[in-house]
Amino acid sequence: MRAALGLLLGGAAAHAQLLDFTAEETRAILRHGPWPQPFVPDPSNRVSGKAEAVALGRKLFFDPRLSRDGSMSCGSCHIPHRTWQDDRARASGLAEVERNTPSVLNVRLNRWQGWDGAGDSLWAQSVRPLLDAREMGSSAAQVARLLREDREYSCRYRLAFGVAPDGEAEALLAAAGKALAAFQETLTSGRSAFDGFRDALERGDPSAAERYPLAAQRGLRIFVGKAACNVCHLGPAFTNGEFHDVGIPFFVRGGVDPGRHGGIRKMQSNAFNLLGRHNDDRSGASAVKSKHVNLEHRNFGEFKVPGLRNVARTAPYMHNGSLATLADVVRHYSELNIDRLHADGEAILKPLRLSAAESADLIAFLESLAEQERTLAPRGPSRHCEP
Repeated sequence: MRAALGLLLGGAAAHAQLLDFTAEETRAILRHGPWPQPFVPDPSNRVSGKAEAVALGRKLFFDPRLSRDGSMSCGSCHIPHRTWQDDRARASGLAEVERNTPSVLNVRLNRWQGWDGAGDSLWAQSVRPLLDAREMGSSAAQVARLLREDREYSCRYRLAFGVAPDGEAEALLAAAGKALAAFQETLTSGRSAFDGFRDALERGDPSAAERYPLAAQRGLRIFVGKAACNVCHLGPAFTNGEFHDVGIPFFVRGGVDPGRHGGIRKMQSNAFNLLGRHNDDRSGASAVKSKHVNLEHRNFGEFKVPGLRNVARTAPYMHNGSLATLADVVRHYSELNIDRLHADGEAILKPLRLSAAESADLIAFLESLAEQERTLAPRGPSRHCEP
Protein backbone atom coordinates (compact mmCIF):
# COMPACT_ATOMS: atom_id res chain seq x y z
CA MET A 1 0.00 0.00 0.00
CA ARG A 2 1.36 3.42 -0.97
CA ALA A 3 1.04 6.65 0.95
CA ALA A 4 -1.79 9.03 0.18
CA LEU A 5 0.74 11.52 -1.08
CA GLY A 6 1.98 9.02 -3.63
CA LEU A 7 -1.56 8.71 -4.97
CA LEU A 8 -1.78 12.47 -5.28
CA LEU A 9 1.34 12.43 -7.40
CA GLY A 10 -0.20 10.23 -10.05
CA GLY A 11 2.89 8.01 -10.04
CA ALA A 12 6.60 8.59 -9.74
CA ALA A 13 6.93 9.55 -13.40
CA ALA A 14 4.84 12.68 -12.89
CA HIS A 15 7.11 13.98 -10.10
CA ALA A 16 10.53 12.42 -10.43
CA GLN A 17 11.94 14.55 -7.61
CA LEU A 18 9.84 12.90 -4.92
CA LEU A 19 10.22 9.32 -3.72
CA ASP A 20 7.06 7.28 -3.48
CA PHE A 21 7.03 6.73 0.27
CA THR A 22 4.86 3.93 1.57
CA ALA A 23 2.09 4.55 4.08
CA GLU A 24 4.23 2.99 6.80
CA GLU A 25 7.22 5.18 5.93
CA THR A 26 5.01 8.26 5.85
CA ARG A 27 3.57 7.52 9.28
CA ALA A 28 7.11 7.13 10.66
CA ILE A 29 8.19 10.43 9.10
CA LEU A 30 5.19 12.34 10.43
CA ARG A 31 6.01 11.26 13.99
CA HIS A 32 9.07 13.54 13.84
CA GLY A 33 6.94 16.66 14.09
CA PRO A 34 5.43 19.13 14.18
CA TRP A 35 8.22 21.54 15.01
CA PRO A 36 8.67 23.60 17.09
CA GLN A 37 6.89 21.96 19.98
CA PRO A 38 4.56 24.15 22.08
CA PHE A 39 5.96 25.58 25.28
CA VAL A 40 4.77 23.85 28.45
CA PRO A 41 5.88 25.41 31.76
CA ASP A 42 7.86 23.19 34.13
CA PRO A 43 5.64 22.64 37.20
CA SER A 44 8.71 22.05 39.38
CA ASN A 45 9.99 25.57 38.61
CA ARG A 46 7.70 28.38 39.73
CA VAL A 47 9.35 30.92 37.41
CA SER A 48 9.34 28.71 34.30
CA GLY A 49 8.19 30.81 31.35
CA LYS A 50 8.29 34.07 33.31
CA ALA A 51 9.94 36.87 31.33
CA GLU A 52 11.66 38.39 34.37
CA ALA A 53 13.20 35.01 35.21
CA VAL A 54 14.36 34.62 31.61
CA ALA A 55 16.12 37.99 31.85
CA LEU A 56 17.75 37.03 35.16
CA GLY A 57 18.78 33.64 33.80
CA ARG A 58 20.29 35.15 30.67
CA LYS A 59 22.46 37.48 32.76
CA LEU A 60 23.55 34.62 35.03
CA PHE A 61 24.33 32.37 32.06
CA PHE A 62 27.00 34.71 30.72
CA ASP A 63 28.44 35.94 34.04
CA PRO A 64 31.90 34.51 34.93
CA ARG A 65 31.46 35.71 38.52
CA LEU A 66 29.51 32.51 39.10
CA SER A 67 32.76 30.55 38.84
CA ARG A 68 35.27 30.17 41.67
CA ASP A 69 37.99 32.31 40.08
CA GLY A 70 35.84 34.53 37.86
CA SER A 71 37.12 32.96 34.64
CA MET A 72 34.20 30.75 33.49
CA SER A 73 30.52 31.22 32.74
CA CYS A 74 27.93 28.78 31.44
CA GLY A 75 28.40 30.52 28.10
CA SER A 76 32.11 29.64 28.09
CA CYS A 77 31.19 26.08 27.09
CA HIS A 78 27.69 26.64 25.68
CA ILE A 79 28.69 29.20 23.07
CA PRO A 80 25.79 30.76 21.09
CA HIS A 81 27.57 31.03 17.73
CA ARG A 82 28.74 27.41 18.04
CA THR A 83 25.20 26.05 18.34
CA TRP A 84 25.39 26.44 22.12
CA GLN A 85 28.25 23.94 22.56
CA ASP A 86 32.02 24.31 22.26
CA ASP A 87 33.29 22.19 19.31
CA ARG A 88 35.66 20.35 21.68
CA ALA A 89 35.89 16.60 22.12
CA ARG A 90 35.61 17.01 25.89
CA ALA A 91 34.46 19.98 27.91
CA SER A 92 37.03 22.12 29.66
CA GLY A 93 36.12 24.36 32.56
CA LEU A 94 38.60 24.95 35.36
CA ALA A 95 39.92 21.55 34.23
CA GLU A 96 39.11 19.13 31.41
CA VAL A 97 36.35 16.58 32.04
CA GLU A 98 35.67 13.23 30.40
CA ARG A 99 32.53 14.14 28.47
CA ASN A 100 31.55 16.14 25.43
CA THR A 101 29.63 19.40 25.88
CA PRO A 102 26.06 18.93 24.60
CA SER A 103 24.18 21.82 23.05
CA VAL A 104 21.55 23.38 25.30
CA LEU A 105 19.18 23.92 22.39
CA ASN A 106 15.87 22.11 23.05
CA VAL A 107 16.88 21.07 26.59
CA ARG A 108 13.42 21.94 27.88
CA LEU A 109 12.16 18.81 26.10
CA ASN A 110 14.52 16.46 27.97
CA ARG A 111 13.03 14.08 30.52
CA TRP A 112 16.48 13.55 32.08
CA GLN A 113 19.34 16.04 31.81
CA GLY A 114 23.00 15.36 31.06
CA TRP A 115 24.72 12.42 29.39
CA ASP A 116 24.00 10.26 32.44
CA GLY A 117 20.63 11.71 33.42
CA ALA A 118 21.89 12.89 36.80
CA GLY A 119 19.64 15.93 36.50
CA ASP A 120 15.95 15.10 36.89
CA SER A 121 15.03 18.70 36.05
CA LEU A 122 16.57 21.45 33.95
CA TRP A 123 17.07 23.65 37.01
CA ALA A 124 18.83 20.87 38.95
CA GLN A 125 21.09 20.28 35.96
CA SER A 126 21.83 24.02 35.83
CA VAL A 127 23.08 23.93 39.42
CA ARG A 128 25.40 20.96 38.82
CA PRO A 129 28.20 22.63 36.79
CA LEU A 130 28.23 25.60 39.18
CA LEU A 131 29.34 23.28 41.99
CA ASP A 132 31.55 20.88 40.02
CA ALA A 133 35.19 21.54 40.95
CA ARG A 134 36.38 20.84 37.40
CA GLU A 135 33.78 23.04 35.72
CA MET A 136 32.95 26.27 37.57
CA GLY A 137 33.94 25.33 41.12
CA SER A 138 31.52 27.71 42.79
CA SER A 139 29.46 27.31 45.98
CA ALA A 140 26.03 28.14 47.30
CA ALA A 141 27.59 30.90 49.39
CA GLN A 142 29.29 32.50 46.37
CA VAL A 143 26.11 32.47 44.26
CA ALA A 144 24.01 33.78 47.15
CA ARG A 145 26.49 36.60 47.79
CA LEU A 146 26.35 37.71 44.15
CA LEU A 147 22.52 37.76 44.16
CA ARG A 148 22.40 39.71 47.42
CA GLU A 149 25.21 42.21 46.89
CA ASP A 150 24.99 43.07 43.20
CA ARG A 151 22.38 45.81 42.82
CA GLU A 152 21.11 44.69 39.42
CA TYR A 153 20.92 41.04 40.42
CA SER A 154 19.04 41.92 43.58
CA CYS A 155 16.51 43.89 41.54
CA ARG A 156 16.13 41.19 38.90
CA TYR A 157 15.70 38.54 41.58
CA ARG A 158 12.85 40.52 43.19
CA LEU A 159 11.14 40.94 39.82
CA ALA A 160 11.46 37.23 39.03
CA PHE A 161 10.66 35.69 42.42
CA GLY A 162 8.64 38.43 44.12
CA VAL A 163 10.93 38.59 47.17
CA ALA A 164 14.38 39.92 47.99
CA PRO A 165 17.32 37.49 47.76
CA ASP A 166 17.75 37.24 51.51
CA GLY A 167 17.01 33.54 52.08
CA GLU A 168 19.48 30.80 52.91
CA ALA A 169 22.32 30.14 50.49
CA GLU A 170 21.08 26.73 49.29
CA ALA A 171 17.63 28.11 48.48
CA LEU A 172 19.19 30.99 46.55
CA LEU A 173 21.37 28.54 44.62
CA ALA A 174 18.24 26.57 43.68
CA ALA A 175 16.58 29.82 42.59
CA ALA A 176 19.60 30.67 40.42
CA GLY A 177 19.24 27.24 38.80
CA LYS A 178 15.57 27.94 38.14
CA ALA A 179 16.33 31.29 36.52
CA LEU A 180 19.05 29.65 34.39
CA ALA A 181 16.52 27.00 33.39
CA ALA A 182 13.93 29.65 32.48
CA PHE A 183 16.44 31.19 30.09
CA GLN A 184 17.46 27.87 28.57
CA GLU A 185 13.81 26.99 27.99
CA THR A 186 13.76 29.77 25.36
CA LEU A 187 16.59 28.14 23.37
CA THR A 188 14.80 26.15 20.70
CA SER A 189 16.34 25.20 17.38
CA GLY A 190 14.64 26.63 14.32
CA ARG A 191 12.83 24.85 11.54
CA SER A 192 14.87 22.78 9.12
CA ALA A 193 14.52 21.62 5.52
CA PHE A 194 13.22 18.34 6.91
CA ASP A 195 10.38 20.14 8.72
CA GLY A 196 9.21 21.71 5.49
CA PHE A 197 9.22 18.31 3.83
CA ARG A 198 7.49 16.60 6.73
CA ASP A 199 4.73 19.22 6.85
CA ALA A 200 4.26 19.01 3.08
CA LEU A 201 3.74 15.26 3.40
CA GLU A 202 1.18 15.81 6.12
CA ARG A 203 -0.91 18.24 4.11
CA GLY A 204 -0.49 16.35 0.84
CA ASP A 205 1.48 19.06 -0.98
CA PRO A 206 3.78 17.36 -3.54
CA SER A 207 5.05 20.64 -5.02
CA ALA A 208 6.48 21.69 -1.67
CA ALA A 209 7.66 18.19 -0.75
CA GLU A 210 9.73 17.74 -3.91
CA ARG A 211 11.91 20.71 -2.97
CA TYR A 212 13.56 18.44 -0.42
CA PRO A 213 16.78 17.01 -1.96
CA LEU A 214 16.57 13.47 -3.29
CA ALA A 215 19.68 12.41 -1.37
CA ALA A 216 18.04 13.54 1.88
CA GLN A 217 14.86 11.68 0.92
CA ARG A 218 16.83 8.50 0.29
CA GLY A 219 18.64 8.97 3.59
CA LEU A 220 15.36 9.50 5.39
CA ARG A 221 14.06 6.25 3.93
CA ILE A 222 17.15 4.48 5.31
CA PHE A 223 16.71 6.26 8.67
CA VAL A 224 13.13 4.99 9.18
CA GLY A 225 13.69 1.73 7.28
CA LYS A 226 16.81 -0.35 6.83
CA ALA A 227 18.82 1.38 9.58
CA ALA A 228 15.85 1.79 11.96
CA CYS A 229 17.57 4.80 13.55
CA ASN A 230 14.13 6.01 14.64
CA VAL A 231 13.88 3.21 17.20
CA CYS A 232 15.94 5.49 19.48
CA HIS A 233 16.00 8.79 17.57
CA LEU A 234 12.25 9.30 17.44
CA GLY A 235 9.76 12.10 17.91
CA PRO A 236 10.00 15.80 17.07
CA ALA A 237 13.40 16.18 18.81
CA PHE A 238 14.74 12.92 17.30
CA THR A 239 15.42 11.25 20.64
CA ASN A 240 13.58 8.89 22.96
CA GLY A 241 15.33 10.64 25.86
CA GLU A 242 16.56 7.35 27.30
CA PHE A 243 19.94 5.65 27.73
CA HIS A 244 21.67 2.97 25.69
CA ASP A 245 24.99 1.25 25.24
CA VAL A 246 26.02 1.83 21.62
CA GLY A 247 29.46 0.26 21.70
CA ILE A 248 31.51 3.36 22.53
CA PRO A 249 34.24 2.56 25.09
CA PHE A 250 33.56 4.08 28.50
CA PHE A 251 37.07 3.77 29.93
CA VAL A 252 38.50 7.08 31.16
CA ARG A 253 41.70 8.15 32.88
CA GLY A 254 41.98 6.23 36.10
CA GLY A 255 38.90 4.04 35.67
CA VAL A 256 35.58 3.90 33.89
CA ASP A 257 32.75 6.35 33.26
CA PRO A 258 29.74 4.55 34.79
CA GLY A 259 27.28 6.45 32.61
CA ARG A 260 23.64 6.04 33.54
CA HIS A 261 24.47 3.87 36.55
CA GLY A 262 26.45 6.71 38.11
CA GLY A 263 23.87 9.26 36.99
CA ILE A 264 21.07 7.54 38.87
CA ARG A 265 23.19 7.44 42.01
CA LYS A 266 24.04 11.13 41.67
CA MET A 267 20.40 12.06 41.15
CA GLN A 268 19.27 10.09 44.17
CA SER A 269 21.81 11.79 46.46
CA ASN A 270 21.33 15.31 45.05
CA ALA A 271 19.79 17.86 47.43
CA PHE A 272 18.29 19.59 44.40
CA ASN A 273 16.45 16.59 42.96
CA LEU A 274 12.68 16.55 42.48
CA LEU A 275 12.21 14.52 45.65
CA GLY A 276 13.66 17.35 47.73
CA ARG A 277 12.34 20.53 49.26
CA HIS A 278 13.25 22.82 46.34
CA ASN A 279 10.67 21.27 43.98
CA ASP A 280 7.85 23.79 43.46
CA ASP A 281 5.41 21.12 42.25
CA ARG A 282 3.34 20.37 45.34
CA SER A 283 1.29 17.73 43.50
CA GLY A 284 4.31 15.40 43.47
CA ALA A 285 3.60 14.38 39.87
CA SER A 286 6.91 15.66 38.51
CA ALA A 287 8.85 13.56 41.04
CA VAL A 288 7.29 10.20 40.15
CA LYS A 289 10.05 9.36 37.65
CA SER A 290 12.75 10.15 40.23
CA LYS A 291 11.07 8.08 42.91
CA HIS A 292 10.67 4.97 40.77
CA VAL A 293 13.80 4.94 38.59
CA ASN A 294 15.52 1.57 38.83
CA LEU A 295 19.27 1.09 39.25
CA GLU A 296 20.44 -1.91 37.22
CA HIS A 297 23.85 -3.36 36.43
CA ARG A 298 23.25 -2.94 32.70
CA ASN A 299 23.15 0.85 33.21
CA PHE A 300 26.96 0.84 33.27
CA GLY A 301 28.18 2.34 30.00
CA GLU A 302 24.75 3.61 28.96
CA PHE A 303 24.49 7.22 27.86
CA LYS A 304 21.58 9.37 26.78
CA VAL A 305 20.37 9.30 23.19
CA PRO A 306 21.06 12.83 21.91
CA GLY A 307 18.56 14.73 19.81
CA LEU A 308 19.58 15.04 16.18
CA ARG A 309 18.38 18.53 15.36
CA ASN A 310 21.40 20.59 14.23
CA VAL A 311 23.53 17.45 14.48
CA ALA A 312 25.68 18.52 11.51
CA ARG A 313 26.75 21.59 13.52
CA THR A 314 27.61 19.93 16.83
CA ALA A 315 30.70 17.83 16.10
CA PRO A 316 32.49 16.00 17.60
CA TYR A 317 30.10 13.24 18.61
CA MET A 318 29.24 10.67 21.28
CA HIS A 319 29.44 11.16 25.05
CA ASN A 320 33.23 11.38 24.96
CA GLY A 321 33.64 13.27 21.69
CA SER A 322 35.50 10.32 20.19
CA LEU A 323 33.97 10.50 16.69
CA ALA A 324 34.98 13.60 14.76
CA THR A 325 32.49 13.65 11.89
CA LEU A 326 29.04 12.43 10.89
CA ALA A 327 30.79 10.07 8.49
CA ASP A 328 32.59 8.56 11.49
CA VAL A 329 29.29 8.12 13.32
CA VAL A 330 27.62 6.43 10.35
CA ARG A 331 30.68 4.21 9.91
CA HIS A 332 30.53 3.25 13.61
CA TYR A 333 26.97 1.99 13.28
CA SER A 334 27.59 0.46 9.88
CA GLU A 335 30.56 -1.57 11.15
CA LEU A 336 29.37 -1.97 14.75
CA ASN A 337 31.34 -4.44 16.85
CA ILE A 338 28.58 -6.17 18.79
CA ASP A 339 31.17 -7.72 21.13
CA ARG A 340 31.50 -4.26 22.68
CA LEU A 341 27.85 -4.25 23.75
CA HIS A 342 26.76 -5.43 27.18
CA ALA A 343 25.69 -9.04 27.20
CA ASP A 344 22.74 -8.11 29.44
CA GLY A 345 21.78 -5.01 27.49
CA GLU A 346 19.06 -4.45 24.94
CA ALA A 347 19.40 -6.37 21.69
CA ILE A 348 18.43 -3.43 19.49
CA LEU A 349 21.66 -2.80 17.61
CA LYS A 350 23.27 -4.67 14.77
CA PRO A 351 25.82 -3.66 12.11
CA LEU A 352 23.98 -1.72 9.40
CA ARG A 353 26.37 -2.75 6.61
CA LEU A 354 25.61 0.37 4.59
CA SER A 355 27.13 0.88 1.17
CA ALA A 356 29.11 4.04 0.44
CA ALA A 357 26.10 5.49 -1.41
CA GLU A 358 23.73 4.64 1.44
CA SER A 359 26.07 6.20 3.98
CA ALA A 360 26.27 9.39 1.91
CA ASP A 361 22.48 9.55 1.67
CA LEU A 362 22.03 9.03 5.41
CA ILE A 363 24.51 11.85 6.08
CA ALA A 364 22.58 14.07 3.63
CA PHE A 365 19.43 13.45 5.64
CA LEU A 366 21.16 14.22 8.95
CA GLU A 367 22.51 17.45 7.45
CA SER A 368 18.97 18.43 6.47
CA LEU A 369 18.04 18.60 10.18
CA ALA A 370 20.06 21.81 10.55
CA GLU A 371 17.97 24.82 11.38
CA GLN A 372 17.40 27.40 8.66
CA GLU A 373 16.58 30.26 11.03
CA ARG A 374 15.98 30.77 14.74
CA THR A 375 14.67 33.49 17.02
CA LEU A 376 16.01 33.65 20.57
CA ALA A 377 13.57 36.09 22.15
CA PRO A 378 12.06 35.73 25.63
CA ARG A 379 8.34 35.14 25.86
CA GLY A 380 6.79 38.51 26.56
CA PRO A 381 8.29 41.79 27.87
CA SER A 382 10.15 41.95 31.17
CA ARG A 383 10.50 44.86 33.55
CA HIS A 384 13.89 46.54 33.69
CA CYS A 385 16.50 46.98 36.39
CA GLU A 386 19.18 49.67 36.41
CA PRO A 387 22.71 48.19 36.29
